[in-house]
Amino acid sequence: MFESLSQRLSATVDRLRGRGRLTEANIRESMREVRIALLEADVALPVVQALIQRVQVRAVGQEVMKSLTPGQALIKVVRDELTAVMGSVNTDFNLAAAPPAVVLMAGLQGAGKTTTVAKLARFLRERRKKKVMVVSCDVYRPAAIEQLRTLADQVEVLFHPSEGGEDPIAIARSALDAARKNFADVLIVDTAGRLHVDAAMMDEIKALHAFLNPIETLFVVDAMTGQDAANTAKAFADALPLTGVVLTKTDGDARGGAALSVRYVTGRPIKFIGAGEKPDALEPFHPDRIAQRILGMGDVLSLVEEVERKVDQEKVQKLAEKVIKGKRFDLNDMKTQLEQMVSMGGMASLMDKLPGMGGLSEQVKSKVNDREVHRMIAVINSMTKKERRHPDLLNGSRRARVARGSGMQPADVNRLLKQYQQMEKMMSKLGSGGVKGLMRQMKGAMGGLGGGGGFPR
Repeated sequence: MFESLSQRLSATVDRLRGRGRLTEANIRESMREVRIALLEADVALPVVQALIQRVQVRAVGQEVMKSLTPGQALIKVVRDELTAVMGSVNTDFNLAAAPPAVVLMAGLQGAGKTTTVAKLARFLRERRKKKVMVVSCDVYRPAAIEQLRTLADQVEVLFHPSEGGEDPIAIARSALDAARKNFADVLIVDTAGRLHVDAAMMDEIKALHAFLNPIETLFVVDAMTGQDAANTAKAFADALPLTGVVLTKTDGDARGGAALSVRYVTGRPIKFIGAGEKPDALEPFHPDRIAQRILGMGDVLSLVEEVERKVDQEKVQKLAEKVIKGKRFDLNDMKTQLEQMVSMGGMASLMDKLPGMGGLSEQVKSKVNDREVHRMIAVINSMTKKERRHPDLLNGSRRARVARGSGMQPADVNRLLKQYQQMEKMMSKLGSGGVKGLMRQMKGAMGGLGGGGGFPR
């Protein structure tokens, strides 16, 4: 998300290098570029106008501090205003109610509402330690009920059955009773979606809302629809007392217009963003972190939280102890590291959160991908246990056998072993305490990954 906007803004900042201060002339020139970048990102026009005006007021005539260049000074102003437009801080999910706390989900058909119900249920079970029940009041699409049943099993939460043709209010009443009997902390209610906003849909969800009196009413919207997402959210916000918005499919949205528009247009905070189909692909929305990612500053806080949550700490500890004792880093260890990377969302997700990665060319980014990581794992899987523990055994005939077993070429196996040797050197440097040598090795390894040293696509 935000790739095109990030590149535009980086180019604008680069043009300010060498200037002594931010003047009205160079700010006006820069703001013209920022305006175009925002419009191309499909940000709603009122948002663009308000953002540009606020940045200009704060930036024009501002003295550049000794520690900052004019470009950095502008970036600071833009970051602050982007954060303000998106809501300043993360708006916490409210569950302060007598159990079961009811969460009502609304949205158009195809926005990913049912999937989001399951993702939210998992989020609340794993991170908030809540006992969760889900129910579908979508009586017009029986497949939605079965879909939710399957997803509830996957994320290990309670499912209350319903059937097509039932009265949605009757389903809600039955689900509330079941949630109380099962001592559920939270009841998440999925509702019917339509292809567009219509009176019948609004009347039905208003009636459900009046009956359930939910503590959270979330509108689920597809980020890829751009500023249309903000307009649709506004239509719902006018009809229902929404407490927040969930943006889905953000991994397929290179522009990011919805994220920048929704809060300003609707007055409702974005509470979560969904990126991908996996049950764990739902994250709280942090405007300050998103603003930093837009401006190429990365999102180290989110990366650290993701590492703590998704990386197997026991395996990390074992590897650390192994390296410190001077034992050799082998191909089993390399495979574990690659699998941990995949579990965190892959290379693309990691690069998106690292500072400075926004400046990399698309050519370099395209060469650092998860397809290569999966191929590397496939090659290692085709080796015997002994070969993984002792990579020096892999002579020409063994490499040819491994290539055939993994559906690769011998040259691919050779490339993997070259990258293994780089990692093995890094680990030996780490074990001996040579941090400077380790950093040089890491730089070389990253160059190998990004500079065409990987598998052909």
